[in-house]
Formats: sequence, C-alpha cells, structure tokens
Amino acid sequence: MLNFEYKGITHEKKYIEGEIEALNNSEAAHKLKEQKIIITKLQQSKKKKVEKKKEKTSLSFGTGVKAKDILVFCKQFATMLRAGLDVLNVLDLLEKQTTAKGMKKIIETIKKDLESGNSLAKCFEKHPKIFDTVVVNLIKAGEASGKLDVFLNKIVTNLEKKEKIKSQIKSAFFYPGVLLTVAVGVTVFMLINVVPTFVNMYENMGMSEELPTPTAVIMSMSEFVRSSGGLILLISIISFVVVLRYLIAKNYNIRKFWHTFVLKLPIFGNLVAKSILAKVSMVLGNLNQAGVDIIESIDIAKSVTTNTIVIESLENIKKGVFSGKTLTESLEKEKVFPSTFKQLISVGEQTGSLDDMYGSVATYYEEEFDTAVANLSTLIEPIMIVFMGVVIGGLMLAMYAPVFNVGALIG
Repeated sequence: MLNFEYKGITHEKKYIEGEIEALNNSEAAHKLKEQKIIITKLQQSKKKKVEKKKEKTSLSFGTGVKAKDILVFCKQFATMLRAGLDVLNVLDLLEKQTTAKGMKKIIETIKKDLESGNSLAKCFEKHPKIFDTVVVNLIKAGEASGKLDVFLNKIVTNLEKKEKIKSQIKSAFFYPGVLLTVAVGVTVFMLINVVPTFVNMYENMGMSEELPTPTAVIMSMSEFVRSSGGLILLISIISFVVVLRYLIAKNYNIRKFWHTFVLKLPIFGNLVAKSILAKVSMVLGNLNQAGVDIIESIDIAKSVTTNTIVIESLENIKKGVFSGKTLTESLEKEKVFPSTFKQLISVGEQTGSLDDMYGSVATYYEEEFDTAVANLSTLIEPIMIVFMGVVIGGLMLAMYAPVFNVGALIG
C-alpha cells in the first residue's frame, strides 16, 4: 500500500487536505470520490519512511500486552459505556482497575491523546500492534453512528472468535506433539542406557558377529547417539529449523512455497484453510456493517493471516473489484477459496444481503473448523499410540531377537 497526499473540496464546500492509503493513484482518486471530495491535488506522499519510524516509536511499550488483556479491556469498555458513563470516565476507571502494566500504559496514552482533542479511533490507531485495522475501523464506525458500545461488542466477539480458533489449533497440535516428544525421548533413553547392556551381553556370549540385521542396526544407532554423532545430529536439526524459519521470514519465494505446502498438507492443511476462511469472512462482515468500502475491507482482511497464498488471492480480488468486476467475478479464479465460499458470497451479492451472508459464511467455516479439530483429535490419538507402540516395541523386539534365535536353536 502507498500513501497519497491530497487537497480538495468537500460537498459542504470546505477546503480539506490529508493523506490516504491506496494501491495506486487511481484507487486513491476512487476512494476520495466515494467520500464526495472534489480533488484539486493528488500525489504520492514522500513522508512514507518518516511515518514508519514514528509508528515504531509509538509501539515501544506495546510489547507484553496479551490478547486476553485486550479482550478484557474491550469488554469492560463496552459494558461501562452501555451503563451511561462517558468515554474519558471509562478510560480513567479502566486505567485504575487494570493490573497488566503494558495495558495500563496503553490506556494512559489513549486517555492523554483523547484529552488533546484526537478522536478515539485516532488514539487506537497509534498502537497498531495492539489494535489492528479491523478494531480501528469498527471504532470509527461506532463514533460516527453514536453506537460505540455496539461496535465494541462486535470487536469483543471478533477477538473471542480469533482466540478460540488460535486455542483450538494449539490444542490440536499439542497432544500429538507431546506423544511424539515422549516417543523420541524414550527411544533416545533406550539407545543410550538400555541397548549398551544388550551389546555387552551379546559380546560376552560371543554373538556380536552373528546378529540379525535389525539388532545390528539398533546397536549402530546406539553407538552413533552415544558418540559425538548424536550431538552433531541434534545441532544440525536445530540449525536446519533456525535457518528454515529465517529463510521463510526473509525470502518471498521460499515463504510462498512453504505456505503452499502447509495448505496442501493432508488434514492439517484443511484445518489451517478453514480457520483462515472463518476469520476472513468474519472481518469482511464486520467491516461491511461498519460501512467500510469493499476495496478497503478486502485490504484490511489481509491482516488476519500471514499466509502468502491467501494474501495474494485477496490482493487479486481487490484489484478485480477495483477494475469494476463484482466480488463474485473476482473470486472466480482464486483457487484458495472453495466453491461453497464463492456460492454463498454470490447469493449474498445477488440478493443484496452481503452483511448476513458474510456472517453465515463465517459461522459455516467456524463449524467446519470445530468439526475438523474434533475429528483430528479423535484420529490422532490412536495413531500416535500405535506409532509409539511400533517404535518402542520394534526396538525391544530387535534387541531380543538374538535371544529368541538361540532359544529356537536349543529347542
């Protein structure tokens, strides 16, 4: 996104100047015309780098604020406003009540900015790492409509659903992660402490030269793990993970490849895709209800995911809508969005009920996501137990195989 400086005349015949974000000059002009501004000057801003530095400075104390703190703040804010308190009184009370140091500093700064004459949305906008563009736009809509408590409740619902999705993804990966860690830990323990006992036993029995292949392989692995080879392997694995994470973060092509790979993973890819679709639908619905322009809404929706493939698709959709296509036509070529999603949006667009349809789509994919998580949990538990049994049981069978062979020969 680029920043554009503009000067113009409003429909009330007042001179106005400011800045606006847009993909290009044409989109900036389109946005200003929608605001009924007659443009007298429009050019790309030269202050872009300076603004970025300012933004970073305003976030210096934002670190350490938990999602739970933001959620509680918005909930209490909405409740107190509904009770009839004015905004400054609410902020004053919340500043005194909040125990989280990071959040207390944020509230204190918002209060000072508000007392200086800034709008509440502008105060929130100064903390983009705490309050994203979705929150800021809903606050703007609340201020404009005089229903700030209603839109704060929408923010609360949005945050609760995002946290629920995040929590479910974590829980879906947590249990198999624990079982895998246990399996690896037990295997390493046996290779270091148990297998050497068998090695000594077979050497004393004079059988070390005539061992079955599985037993010989396990003994070689034990020797490798106990030597410097085990440490080298561990360092290599950690280095690979660190380098991969760095490359994914810094290299666009590698990041795109990785994100494509994630979405195509069996079971897990489906889970990730449904969580993204639920969040995108929810954000588009909230912004549409807040009266945010569809092009800007799609642009903001990109912030709900870090997946490059989905972000590219949303960018293509935005360009399509800007060029005059309907949302349905713009969605048509984007394979990331399934046919169900496209059909529901098409119905909403044709019937003029996109608000309701966004909500329906979000609910549909939330339910699909919940079902996928439940199915994954049901499926993964027996698979991981069988995996542990095969690994540990196989290792023990391999070590006892020579004993069984001797017993068979004696018998």
